[in-house]
Amino acid sequence: MSADALMLARVDLVEAWWVQILKALIIFFIALQILPAVIIMERKLMGRMQMRYGPNRVGPFGALQPMAEIVKFALKQDSRPRTAIGLLYVLAPAISILTAVSAFAIVPFGDAVDIFGAKVGLYGIDVSIGVLYVFAFGAIAFYGLMLGGWASGSKYSFLGAMRSAAQLISYEVSQGLALVGVLMTAQTLSLTGIVQAQEGMWYIVPQFVGFIVFMVAGFAETNRAPFDLPEADAELVQGYMTEYGGTKMVAFLFAEYLNMLTVSLLAVTFFLGGWQLPFGIDPPTWVDPLVVLGKLYLFVFFFIWVRATLPRLRYDQLMSLGWKILLPLATLNALVTAIVVVVVDNN
Repeated sequence: MSADALMLARVDLVEAWWVQILKALIIFFIALQILPAVIIMERKLMGRMQMRYGPNRVGPFGALQPMAEIVKFALKQDSRPRTAIGLLYVLAPAISILTAVSAFAIVPFGDAVDIFGAKVGLYGIDVSIGVLYVFAFGAIAFYGLMLGGWASGSKYSFLGAMRSAAQLISYEVSQGLALVGVLMTAQTLSLTGIVQAQEGMWYIVPQFVGFIVFMVAGFAETNRAPFDLPEADAELVQGYMTEYGGTKMVAFLFAEYLNMLTVSLLAVTFFLGGWQLPFGIDPPTWVDPLVVLGKLYLFVFFFIWVRATLPRLRYDQLMSLGWKILLPLATLNALVTAIVVVVVDNN
């Protein structure tokens, strides 16, 4: 069997080892810097929307309240239930963070540029199976939540983990099908290739139905309101995180917010042209990451707005929406897109 037959994926841009290490450090730095800004943004916006004074009055520009929360979590005593399974109990939040950062690393913030004579891509890695890469790590993230609930040795945690499993599996199917139309239109699985294919028209126009399905499923995949049933405090205390406190709980929250950023960045990549500007405007390459970050914060604002506006769904409503509405819509959108692509190609 040839080497090409054994190859699972092709990397379109092979970079020097030191470039890869530097980019890995930068990705962690960007993630660690964006998250506090997003948390402060969420606190301040929800404070305005719900008429709460704290996030906008405590300290200069309300910045001291998030700092106080960080100190509170850092100083909490680390405890573990006697019924917990030690290694898996600690491993669960680490899996959640690892998968979240791995999915974040493939999102392109720009095209390849020349830096000191070396070709460097403004992304972690550009593989020929980029979409499958993202969904593979999304599937592994499921184990972090399941292990967190099961290894805690608590019934509330286990019930929250089971809810997470059902919710993730239900909406991951619809989310994947929502992207089939994009992939057929772009004729590639590479995320940079999908962005470049939107040069004439962003895919939010021909794939508006797919965009709606992707975003609704994205809310459910990230456990954000109104789909935050795995963490329903009135029913399950705190879901799969019930027995976690201090830095371990922060790790789960870190992964949740990072997943929200990843879903937003994927929506920008698949439907809003990535680093491209409308009306054929071609900015310098160094502006590309700023364009992506600007679009990202529009989606983050939308996530926060929805959380402050809509009430939590019942569990039967959650399942009905996923299987009876989103899945048929995503399937119909993929079928119609396939017919249109075949007709256009034949003409």
